[in-house]
Amino acid sequence: MSNKPIFVATHPRACSTAFERVFMTCRDTLQCIHEPFGDAFYYGPERLSSRYENDEKGRIDSGFAESTFKTILDRIEREGDEGKRLFIKDIIHYLFPPNGAPPSIAPSLERKERGVGTSSKAPTNSGFCGVTSVPTNGTTDGTKLGAPYPYGTNAEPANPTVIPSAILDQFHFTFLIRHPRSSIPSYYRCTVPPLDKLTGFYNFMPSEAGYDELRRMFDYLRSIGQVGPGIATRSTNGTETTGNAVIHSNGETNGHATTNGTATTNGDSPKIDICVVDADDLLDDPKGIIEAYCKSVGIPYSPEMLNWDSKEDQQQAKAAFEKWHGFHEDAKNSCDLKPRMQKQPKTREVEDKEWREKFGEKGARTIRETVDANVEDYEYLKQFALKV
Repeated sequence: MSNKPIFVATHPRACSTAFERVFMTCRDTLQCIHEPFGDAFYYGPERLSSRYENDEKGRIDSGFAESTFKTILDRIEREGDEGKRLFIKDIIHYLFPPNGAPPSIAPSLERKERGVGTSSKAPTNSGFCGVTSVPTNGTTDGTKLGAPYPYGTNAEPANPTVIPSAILDQFHFTFLIRHPRSSIPSYYRCTVPPLDKLTGFYNFMPSEAGYDELRRMFDYLRSIGQVGPGIATRSTNGTETTGNAVIHSNGETNGHATTNGTATTNGDSPKIDICVVDADDLLDDPKGIIEAYCKSVGIPYSPEMLNWDSKEDQQQAKAAFEKWHGFHEDAKNSCDLKPRMQKQPKTREVEDKEWREKFGEKGARTIRETVDANVEDYEYLKQFALKV
């Protein structure tokens, strides 16, 4: 069983903060870190987003104007020194140049002969990341994004992110998705009046939908064997289990499923299984999905994880979610995760009508275009989702 820091890779408005609150209840065994990489993506000297490019005051006032990908990894390493397993939830497009631009390694992480998060003289496997050299093969094509990117640094072949693969390998990646018909209008709402004054996001950027980056990250990790080939809760004979099936490159299944989130095949060492949570499944069956997820990643499950109504729970959430004003109010003010009332699915016509009433013709058209542009990536990831 992997004991690596868990990284829940997701996209905006995927019910991810409610999902995170479940694991924030495990204070004795888990150290939760809430969306750290947005600091570098939006505000720091290595920023990839152009959202605050013409707002230097906003970047400074954020308190993260000096944040680099290295300082964030240093922080993660320090928190890992407390002896608890790390649980990180973050928006995965924070590790990608927007709009499909070719990636290159963040300058703060490109130095050779160094330990990430440690001094340049750190021994091999020291600290959380334990990397003493960073491959630097290939180059970018110089695409201009209006922010410090492109860096002018080297790229790694096939790696779609600005983080070296040797660092990505230190994490146990899982994935959380939600249908864009739900996530996109929710995100749009955060970027228009009156909520934009609270969030500080004054325009909707379709490039922040996040599905394309999530799919590319998923496929990359599969291609290098960091996740898979087994799929959590899938067996080799088509029945559902608490382990996974081993799916080979030729499409055939082999080996056997286990109950601890790993798969073995022909005597190979255990692998991290593919673990994808769909937010709709989570909201319909919180207990079943959380229990299956816990088995996949190696966390003891308890029904108490679904309730966070204590004063300590609420104080912890307030501190963790403070920096992203307006985005996490529902999750911050919640006290538990219980099955939602079953809703009848809406037709496309009903959705469009509701969006026009809420956001006007232009807003509804933008939302529909963005939803349609991301459905294929969502449905691709959905086929791997946990089944209980």
